[in-house]
Order: sequence, then structure tokens, then C-alpha cells
Amino acid sequence: MERHVFGVSEVNQLVKLLLDGEPMLQNILVRGELSNYKMYPSGHHYFTLKDPEGALRCVMFRGQASRLRFRPENGMKVIAQGRITVFPRDGAYQLYCDALTPEGAGDLAVAFEQLKAKLHAEGLFDPAHKKPLPPYPERIAIVTSSAGAAVHDMIRILRRRYPLAKAVLLPVRVQGAEAPPEIAGAIRYANRWRVGDVIITGRGGGSMEDLWAFNDERVARAIHESELPVISAVGHEPDVTIADFVADARASTPSNAAEIAVPDQEALRRWLDGAASRLERSETARLAALRQRLAALAEKRVLRDQLAYVQDKRMELAHVQRRLGDLSGALVAEKRRRVSVLGAALDAMSPLAVLGRGYAMARGPSGEILRSWRDVRTGEQVSVSLGEGGFLCTVEEPWEKEKQAWPRKK
Repeated sequence: MERHVFGVSEVNQLVKLLLDGEPMLQNILVRGELSNYKMYPSGHHYFTLKDPEGALRCVMFRGQASRLRFRPENGMKVIAQGRITVFPRDGAYQLYCDALTPEGAGDLAVAFEQLKAKLHAEGLFDPAHKKPLPPYPERIAIVTSSAGAAVHDMIRILRRRYPLAKAVLLPVRVQGAEAPPEIAGAIRYANRWRVGDVIITGRGGGSMEDLWAFNDERVARAIHESELPVISAVGHEPDVTIADFVADARASTPSNAAEIAVPDQEALRRWLDGAASRLERSETARLAALRQRLAALAEKRVLRDQLAYVQDKRMELAHVQRRLGDLSGALVAEKRRRVSVLGAALDAMSPLAVLGRGYAMARGPSGEILRSWRDVRTGEQVSVSLGEGGFLCTVEEPWEKEKQAWPRKK
């Protein structure tokens, strides 16, 4: 009997039928470490699961990959769920993965920590980016579900605490795949049209899956880009979301967000009453001081006798005039004394005064003053000036001072 010879594709198809017919392999859970993880532009993910003794090739198609809550990374320990079969073209079996869960922690917890680390590294949580809340807002934009109890609690508290503010509801879904783009879009809409002075976004409590819309990166970036201050009010006080880290203020509950957004009218009234009392006391004290000043001014002589001021100034003017007269007289006397002294000094130095005391001044033929016997020659005419008048004479004999002697008369 001749044996059947199989073709390669027939063998691959036979193995595929055998694997597909094994129920245990159709919904199997496999634990391993991610290796060689690649995401292709088509949206398909290819990777290898390995442990110390072996490796298993895996593929996750775009539809299943789009439901991943976290970002798979090489070296991460996971549990993969899917079916094992053969791709006939290659003849290699692999795991067709339908779901992927981090081992030891839920996929939501891992996704939360991954996104938190990413946004923190980008600076979205930096306190420097936090905007102050307006102290007296006129309008409050509320981005939440219109069907939840949270919005009614917020509106009730806003009306009770600060009825001057108007609440504007921007209804969105807060749960499900459609919630994140709606929340982000409402925040951008409120900024574009300036719907309010401050934005409150959030919802009531629930599981981590229920609150997941506020852990979405699109919502986080919309809050960070908002020019209006944003208050995050998600769940109860123990609940923490990515929106809480990015928002300008975090409220423990939606009701607490309404309390944070507006002042308390009762506290404002008490403050205004106190301010009014302080103002009244201040004005009373100021008026009392003004009355005292007015009374003091009323006692002033200038107000009781209007001409008293003129009379005082006239007396001051007369006193100044006398002072000026005395000073000018003293100044003239001093000037006269100095003129007399200077005149006497000039007179003492005058050549005429010297001549008047019996001295004479001789001048040569050219009018030059003679100071030495060498300045004249025998026979020259010399003019002699006396205290009164003078005379001309002829030089008969010049002599030196040491040989001075009066010539004898012949």
C-alpha cells in the first residue's frame, strides 16, 4: 500500500486543524516577560513572551491593541490571553493575543503610573503653571454629566454660598470611550468662548474604571492648556486621578469644588459688617480730630482780627527798614574810614609830600630822574623840583656820596 506524501502547506494546515481543535489552546493564559515588542503603523503589535526555558511568538491585532490601557514595554512581566494556532504560510505557531495584563498589578494601575510619570517629566504638574482662582467669579463653567447627582449638589451649594455667580453647565459623558474627547472638547469650548471665570470638571465616586476618563491624556492636556483656572472634582477624597495633578486646584468631592470656587456669602457679610464698623470708627475719630483742629484755628488771632496779620507785617517791615538804615549807615561810615586810611597812606607815599619835607628831585636833560652822580656830566643842565616850584642849574662838578662836600664859595 502506497503511503500518502503531504505537501508543506498540507502539513501546516493539518497542524493548524489539530491546534484549533484543542479547546485548551483556544482561550489560554500565558505568563511571561515581554521581549522584542514592536508596534507597526498598521496598528498591529508583535512581540515575544519568554521565560528562562523558552520563548513564544505573539501577535495582537489592531482591534485588540486599541483596548490596551497601558503601554507595554520590554522586560515587563505580563499575562497574555488568547489562542494558539499556526500561520500556514510560515508553518510557525504563535499566540494570537486578545488581552494583555501586567502581572502583579492591574492594567489600569500600570497605565495610571505610566501616564503620571510621562506628564510629570513634561512638567504638566509643575506648581509654576498653577493659576490662581478668581476670588469673586461671576460665572462658573461646570463640565460634567447632566444626569449625575454631582451636578445638582454643586449647583445647590453655589446658590447657597454665592448666589451672585451664575452656573453654566456643559454636559458631557463622564464614563466610557466617548467621555475623554467630550470632556477635553468642553474645556476647550469654555476657554474659546469664555463661558465662565473658572471651570469645574469632575463626577461622583465610582471604581477606577468608572473614573478612568479623568486619567486620559487628552483630558490632562486640555486642562493644562486651559487659560481659565480649572478645579478637578473627581470621585471621593481617596480617589486620585491624573486630572487632579494637572488642575489648578483639586477638590476632594464635587461639593467641595463648589465651596472652593466661590466665597461664602455669610462670611462676606460678616467681613463687610466688620469693615463698616471699622470705617465708622475711623471716620468718627477723623471728624473728632478735625473738630479739634477747627476749634484751635478759631482761637487764632488772625481769624478773630483780620487786620492783625497786616499790622504784624507792617511792624516787621518797619523793623526791617530800621535795620537796613542802621546797616547802610554803618557800611558808609566804614567805607569812609577806609578811604581816609587809604588816602593817608597814599599821601604818605606821594613824592610831593616828600619834597615838602625839604627834599628835592633832580631830572636830567631828557627829563629822567637822576639817582646817581654818574647820570650827569659836567656842564649839563639839570632841573630841580622842590616842595614849591623848582629851578634849573648847571652841573659844575659831580661827586660820589663818600666824597660829598659843599664847594667853598670863592
